[in-house]
Amino acid sequence: MYRKKLLDYKSFHSTVLNSIKTTLFEKSNETEEHAERMASMAKQLGQVLGLDQEELVALELATTLHDIGKISIDSKLLQKNGQLTDDEWLEVRKHPEVGYRIAQTVPELRKISEYILCHHERWDGAGYPQGLKTDEIPLLARILAIVDAYDAMTRDRPYRKAMTKKDAIDELKRNAGTQFDPVLVGVFIKDVIEENVIE
Repeated sequence: MYRKKLLDYKSFHSTVLNSIKTTLFEKSNETEEHAERMASMAKQLGQVLGLDQEELVALELATTLHDIGKISIDSKLLQKNGQLTDDEWLEVRKHPEVGYRIAQTVPELRKISEYILCHHERWDGAGYPQGLKTDEIPLLARILAIVDAYDAMTRDRPYRKAMTKKDAIDELKRNAGTQFDPVLVGVFIKDVIEENVIE
């Protein structure tokens, strides 16, 4: 009886998670392929850094669901081709906090809620929503920021064409020490991008 309840509970939560992911992918430019590419790169970087199995699972989950807060944003705004107005930008910038609150309501996601909240923080402290800097930003959120930026730069978006791999690497290097953790950028370029053919 208890075992059946436990299995039903796990099945219910799996259904809830899949429903959240489906809603996110339907509403925004984020696709399942984007999430899978990011999860693969993040896992490779995590392994190079020596993360344990629990951290790697948390990293993969956070990478897949980091933009979960975007389900609260109007899909027309998420798919807009032109520049965002100041008010629209303020609306979009709320998604890490919304995502954090959503993750806090699902027991299996509580452990990654902080990474969702912090994935737009910057190494120099100019990020959002908390203005954290350097090592104040959780390691998994710093990994996520680099992987997300690289994948976004190397894919076509409604408002711009994809960069070449070389240009994206140059952009990561330019922003190392300001937007991104400079040590992690170096490891990502050397041990993930250059070691593997990630297209």
